[in-house]
Amino acid sequence: MVEVPENEEGSEDKSAPQEAINPSLLAFSEEGSQFLNIFVQPEQLHSLMTQLKSNKDSQFDYLFCLSGVDWGAELGVVYHLESTTHRHSIVVKVKTPDRENPVLDSVYDIWMTAEFHEREVYDFFGITFNNHPNLKRLFLTDEWEGFPLRKDYVDEINMVIK
Repeated sequence: MVEVPENEEGSEDKSAPQEAINPSLLAFSEEGSQFLNIFVQPEQLHSLMTQLKSNKDSQFDYLFCLSGVDWGAELGVVYHLESTTHRHSIVVKVKTPDRENPVLDSVYDIWMTAEFHEREVYDFFGITFNNHPNLKRLFLTDEWEGFPLRKDYVDEINMVIK
């Protein structure tokens, strides 16, 4: 028997259930990490993250690290999540091969702490986040050209090369 949640007025909740992510679209690994790693396609990122937070068995309610990464051919983001209820952690990784116009979905609406983390990634890697409420440079000036944490970044004046 499936229970239907009721809202405050006593009527049934009419919201649609979250559609499950097809596991064949994900890749899993523990190699070289103390955490389980999930690799997700950019199109599935927001849906997966929503499920990881809202599912009662996972309840990843704490985004404790969001980092931009330049893997050479691809740019991406690594998310470290923790459940303060169940005391477990997980890492979610997403990559995009589009180095000219890298775009991923924002997770700000899921974890508000992502607002500044995503701005930092935008500032240093140039990854744009769809639906971010205030995506602009955080550390660098608006006049700064390029993204200094990319492997292909060159700044003849400010770079120290040995």
